[in-house]
Amino acid sequence: MADPKGFLTTPREDWPRRPVEERVRDWDEVYVPGALLPIISKQADRCMDCGIPFCHDACPLGNLIPEWNDLVSREDWRAASDRLHATNNFPEFTGRLCPAPCEAGCVLAINQPAVTIKNVEVAIADRAWEDGFTAPRPPDRLSGKTVAVVGSGPTGLAAAQQLTRAGHTVAVYERADRIGGLLRYGIPAFKMERRHLDRRLEQMRAEGTKFRTSTAVGVDVGAAELRARYDAVVLATGATAWRELDVPGRELAGVHQAMEYLPLADRVCEGDLEVSPLSAAGKHVVIVGGGDTGADCLGTAVREGAASVTQLDIYPLPEAERDEDVDPWPTYPKVYRLSAAHEEARDLRSAPAADADARLFAASTLRFTGDGSGRVRALHLVEVDERRRARPGTERTLPADLVLLALGFSGPDRHDGLVDQLGLALDPRGTITRGPDFATNVPGVYAAGDAARGQSLIVWAIAEGRSVAAAVDRRLTGADRLPSPIGPYDRPMTALPPATGGGVWR
Repeated sequence: MADPKGFLTTPREDWPRRPVEERVRDWDEVYVPGALLPIISKQADRCMDCGIPFCHDACPLGNLIPEWNDLVSREDWRAASDRLHATNNFPEFTGRLCPAPCEAGCVLAINQPAVTIKNVEVAIADRAWEDGFTAPRPPDRLSGKTVAVVGSGPTGLAAAQQLTRAGHTVAVYERADRIGGLLRYGIPAFKMERRHLDRRLEQMRAEGTKFRTSTAVGVDVGAAELRARYDAVVLATGATAWRELDVPGRELAGVHQAMEYLPLADRVCEGDLEVSPLSAAGKHVVIVGGGDTGADCLGTAVREGAASVTQLDIYPLPEAERDEDVDPWPTYPKVYRLSAAHEEARDLRSAPAADADARLFAASTLRFTGDGSGRVRALHLVEVDERRRARPGTERTLPADLVLLALGFSGPDRHDGLVDQLGLALDPRGTITRGPDFATNVPGVYAAGDAARGQSLIVWAIAEGRSVAAAVDRRLTGADRLPSPIGPYDRPMTALPPATGGGVWR
């Protein structure tokens, strides 16, 4: 604890964003380059070095937050990098993309703005790359065991890196033409530039991990063949089966899933396309779904030059402050948050019909209507109450040339045949079932990440990757050698309903 009065004398200061008018004209990250390091040591000083740091428990990785806060406040960047990488394979990803449940669990957050944990994390990660603290770590010797990892999102990459460093020969199979999963094709570049992903992949290649792109397991390679070829198989395919919206007019041209839209914009940034076939340029866009994927669509549509863009959220407008009866500290509260994309839409007045920034809250879609050629032209909605019942007399119509459905995901995509070829058991949600050691009902086959947990956060994805790697290594070697931060049944901290007497559980 470098400054025992830091939390009393230093106010919270976040990494400043670039001006809206500037950043919407490009696909670069929204933050001011170089503006974080001058403020971050003082921000790290705000950490109170709590006797019981709840930020640890709020983070599924168990990040050693007070330790690296102290090291950053003393500007010992190498030691801070060592402590950060001890629990997190990819802090440059989480520091940019995670919504920071650790900050919700910060003890300071009981009555003050939390420590800027996420900003400290990304500052350490970026400094580690700049100062050469991220040299590849190939194993001293090979075990002679082979592992296939199916899927190259954060879960698959974390599992692959852990197993490679443990001495196993690991091959990652990815059906897309580039490695990264949603980190490559799904998350917009203005949230994380692809250079961060590319340099981490180069580190993994140097350590010995092999990558097989444009290879769909179940189609290009039979699932049984893969199982026979390797000593263990880790399924980290993600939850890519998107949820549908069953309303009249869904069949109209111009109504698309968010994950049909976002990857095309990413391919423009990769240089594969000059213009996205689903570009929002000049169109009235409506996004159905109030989560992060919807916000990603919003920021993308703004950059493509949409005539207007409105996001529908079926939930009511959240309060500005935590409701201690519903979301007591240290749980992650449902409060009003202004993402970079919402800030852009607000300042540019991209959604003149919206309640706040670009969002219409407590809004439910009734139907779509189109023109004579079968293209969508309008979305009809109604206001709903807390139980999602329509409020009479609240029907509205929004112009809509492009509708994007961002309603979440239910489980792994089954079109490639992987699940059926292996005979994997699924739970009622459609996710892969597994035991306490992450093993599926098929011997030698393990499941991790969203494919088994269901749609979750990147920090949980990496924790799953590290934990499944520990389980696989234990089976292959008979020893406990790798860290396992979570079990397959762990869930985020949640408050019990008030009727049960309250309290917090995990």
